[in-house]
Amino acid sequence: MILTEDQIREIAGQLDCGFRCFVHKQTRELIFIPDTIKNPDMDMEGWIEENEKIENNFLDYFEIEPLESYNSFRIMEDFAETLEDSNRLKERLYEALNKRKPFRNFKNVIDYSGEYRQKWFDFKNQWLRDWVRKSIERIEE
Repeated sequence: MILTEDQIREIAGQLDCGFRCFVHKQTRELIFIPDTIKNPDMDMEGWIEENEKIENNFLDYFEIEPLESYNSFRIMEDFAETLEDSNRLKERLYEALNKRKPFRNFKNVIDYSGEYRQKWFDFKNQWLRDWVRKSIERIEE
């Protein structure tokens, strides 16, 4: 399955925002709908057409699997691992990840890390694009 880099980037961004992604097997059309399992209170009214399209033609689409929370945690760990051992931020990020509510703690640390905040976003975006590429490879097997 060949998708453009723009499509891969869009899928990665939507997965990161909590959406499910479906790709039409023939046309490569992308459809995004909220993940109501992870967000049960989400109002689906704005996605009626997309939802019906998927339900009525389910076999024509494949789904790029959304990330589980352990994958999101792994992204944060992987980012911390890229930092030099002498970097105090690395220690602070690991401390944040080992506390209760690691996602919130990591965000609080990274939000006040100066230039590393953008490095985190770049790292996460690249990790997600790689995830999408690997997901596509698994589908093709």
